[in-house]
Amino acid sequence: MSEPGVDPPEAALVSEYEALRDRVGAYRLNRDVVVVRGRDAADYLQGQCSQDVGALGVGEHAESLLLAPEGKLVALLRVLRSADDEFVLDVAGGFGATVVDRLNRFKLRSKVQIEPRDWSCIALRGDQVPDALHLITEEPTSGERTWMLAVAVNGTLGADLLGVDPEAALPDHVEWCGSGAWEALRVEAGIPEMGAELDNKTIPAEAHLLERTVNFTKGCYTGQELVARLDARGNKVARRLCGIIIDPPVALDLAQLIGAPIFVPGGEKVLGSCTSAAWCPGVGGPAALGYLHRSVELPADLEVRLDRADASASVLGAHGRTVPLV
Repeated sequence: MSEPGVDPPEAALVSEYEALRDRVGAYRLNRDVVVVRGRDAADYLQGQCSQDVGALGVGEHAESLLLAPEGKLVALLRVLRSADDEFVLDVAGGFGATVVDRLNRFKLRSKVQIEPRDWSCIALRGDQVPDALHLITEEPTSGERTWMLAVAVNGTLGADLLGVDPEAALPDHVEWCGSGAWEALRVEAGIPEMGAELDNKTIPAEAHLLERTVNFTKGCYTGQELVARLDARGNKVARRLCGIIIDPPVALDLAQLIGAPIFVPGGEKVLGSCTSAAWCPGVGGPAALGYLHRSVELPADLEVRLDRADASASVLGAHGRTVPLV
């Protein structure tokens, strides 16, 4: 039952959200793809990416950071080794050109070709995805292979079909889902996204990216110094990504939450702001992701100040997790 004064989500959103969590939901994920190939491809990317991409076997993949020399984020991307001398990099839609520009800037005399590709991606999420993958046929699309890439991030489970025909027919039990359900899952799981939580001012430790994107025993790579120095000091950064629940739920336009400042109740000092928001069935109301100053001891009761009204908020954890998914 919905709280008084809160507009309940449409039944379709709730069903799609449940499919992405508990069954098999499909979502057309906007990803930009860049192919790096050539005899120096492995060595070149090893010196640019935070992961040990040189250790990847053909068909293996890993998430990685692409950093500026001073250690700030350029892109959070996935690196797939598609051949001995070829790698496929995919990143949030709209950031492919940024990746190409960054890689070309440091290519120098390396024997590599860096080319964008127009590939589609269908994301499958839900606890039953592993049992369903054998029903998906890997058919070539425009001469390219469809890659099935397993995903397990912050309690979400599934696979991405990269290079797939965007109109591919999926098994009948796979349920197509919209952006509302996708954002609800992402916000609840505390998964940062390029253009929202992640930009060129982000220090990776702030967004809790290190565990899944950095290999601390590989050789040097561009931007390593800041990552290593902060890690040696316990990653004590000035702010951190958190999950925020509006409590009690109030009727509001979710767009009001984006960029809304956060204070201690009645306080005057801004402690952070919201970066993403969604109506989340898992919490029964609106929830958000946002960065908070490290002085805030979690969990905490705070105040989100909106244009039309203020709202109380509960900050539950330092990892952006609003509800446990595991």
